[in-house]
Amino acid sequence: MTDLNRLIEQLGKLGTEQANPDTLDIDRLSPLEIARRINQQDQQVAGVVAEALEPISRAAETFADTLKNEGRVFYIGAGTSGRLGVLDAAECPPTFGTDPEQIRGVISGGYDTLVLSQEGVEDDEPAAVEDLKKHQFSKNDFLIGLAASTRTPYTLAGLRYAQSVGASTALIVCNRVTQLNAAPDILIELPVGPEAITGSTRMKSGTAQKMTLNMISTTAMVLLGKTFGNLMIDLQCRSEKLTARSSKMVMDLLDLPLDAAGDLLERADGSVKTAVVMHWHGCEREHALDLLREADGFLSRLTPLK
Repeated sequence: MTDLNRLIEQLGKLGTEQANPDTLDIDRLSPLEIARRINQQDQQVAGVVAEALEPISRAAETFADTLKNEGRVFYIGAGTSGRLGVLDAAECPPTFGTDPEQIRGVISGGYDTLVLSQEGVEDDEPAAVEDLKKHQFSKNDFLIGLAASTRTPYTLAGLRYAQSVGASTALIVCNRVTQLNAAPDILIELPVGPEAITGSTRMKSGTAQKMTLNMISTTAMVLLGKTFGNLMIDLQCRSEKLTARSSKMVMDLLDLPLDAAGDLLERADGSVKTAVVMHWHGCEREHALDLLREADGFLSRLTPLK
């Protein structure tokens, strides 16, 4: 059997590569009807993700433990999957105040493929190893692989390398796994079934992966004390919008006018969490940071002094 025949056989077994019986006539529908059919397919995704909450929660716990122990979290993938990993990594610093070096996205073909797809780079297994080595990936880190199918060579090669150095691994796929050339510690299966457009895994598969990544990273941040209730308490004033949001949060939490909130944030070096502790304890930034370290970063473990 040739490599092409083998690949055709593999694809034929994937749910995402099957023709969707609900959209066979999509090319004969009106714009509204096309949108409605796609929406009907999308509505199935949340239920699929709900079935995977147990491994998702384990991945989130490993994510949090890795950062707590001064390791790093990496996403690795090709095409849409890789772009979603890079996106989630990029969104953590402005949302939760994480160091950009802590959470990284690695995509086949490099960052150029974020804006212009390069077909074929997903098959480059040695590149995955080299890409991780460039970041000095080690046993202290956690690698989350993303692949709509269960076969992406680049992603699986990255997982195998991570395991070879003793790191924890997880893999998010959008099909049921029957055979896998890697053995991740955590397997998250999201069998979304046939796409509205056959094989177009940027659709339901991409949506399922995005939902799952949101859940993993957000759960991890909550476990690390990055929220106070449901507030993004580790927000940093790094743009006009974030400054406005930070100011409003301090004003609401501490019942302060805008000028006082702004002064407090300035003394707190733009950190909402630090500003709140400074106000609660009538102290300056360094002492507030000491108090937060003693509380493992959880604002909810500190109370205002009377």
